[in-house]
Amino acid sequence: MMNRRPRVAGMFYPADPASLREMMAGFFARTGKAGDNALGVVSPHAGYAYSGQIAAYAYSSFSSDFDGTFVIIGPSHSGFSTCVSAVPWETPLGTAPVDDDFIRYLDITVDEFSHRDEHSVEVQVPFIQYLFPGAKIAPIMMGEQSLASALHLADKIANAEEKSGIPIRIVASSDFSHYIPDEVARTQDLYAIEALETLDVEEFYRRIWEEGVSACGYGPIASMVTACRASGAMKGRLVRYGTSAEVSGDYSQVVGYAAIAVI
Repeated sequence: MMNRRPRVAGMFYPADPASLREMMAGFFARTGKAGDNALGVVSPHAGYAYSGQIAAYAYSSFSSDFDGTFVIIGPSHSGFSTCVSAVPWETPLGTAPVDDDFIRYLDITVDEFSHRDEHSVEVQVPFIQYLFPGAKIAPIMMGEQSLASALHLADKIANAEEKSGIPIRIVASSDFSHYIPDEVARTQDLYAIEALETLDVEEFYRRIWEEGVSACGYGPIASMVTACRASGAMKGRLVRYGTSAEVSGDYSQVVGYAAIAVI
């Protein structure tokens, strides 16, 4: 079966390897000392010009000496069902191998077609390749994002980790509020994110619905948090928050981005 080819290189991030590496180097030069030895993170998935710096803060929360598999959970923006990809993923930085054993233990439908055009997982892969060369990945696209579905996916991830014995770190790919005024986005997003400080996914969902927060990957976030909690995580920490206005200068219609570490 053919590798998964990049679909948003040259749009969301540079297609030229040297340019992409230079951009990554700039991002991580500004994150300072890494620090949390996180079990999981929330990382945004917009174009790198807008959200790449915040994504770098998320990835800097992982221990630099981690040697295992990165489980990437991204929402489906096209309405596909939850599925996993089982082929290597190509980016301008090379080919990221998938962890065949972990994916087998996940017991989730393999569907390469559904993954073909989705950007939410793809934009995370170069960050992993840059910081953790040779790391394996397990790319999961999440369809239904109900709380029950999120908890079910978390159980599958926790079971796969236990049965395979493979150490994992989990990336939940999500932006937050979309196309609302900056002040409103910050208020609503930070209110929802506050619930994650105690890893309370039920309260997180309640606040999402209460405020109508248009986060596209709330399900992946809940799955990541729940799976990490099963592995001993005790708290969440907001590492960095920002909006597209910081780049575009347009404060009337923004997208919110957060780097959150689950420790």
